[in-house]
Amino acid sequence: MLTDNVIVERLRQSNTEFRELEESHHRLDLELNELQKRHVLTPTEELTKKQMQKEKLAKKDKMAELIRTYRDHEHATAH
Repeated sequence: MLTDNVIVERLRQSNTEFRELEESHHRLDLELNELQKRHVLTPTEELTKKQMQKEKLAKKDKMAELIRTYRDHEHATAH
């Protein structure tokens, strides 16, 4: 059985959508870290932060779905 790390590496190499999701997720993470360094956020910044967190989570969920699909496909072809 393949580990998640092996599957992630294979998806990085073969799946453009996965790579783009991962890059976008990383960019959002960096932007959120910058926002969180501030002690006080304006209402607009607070709203932006919440939207970014939701978008980041959606991308993480989609990446997890691609990993599951890959694992299921590998499992099905192994039997």
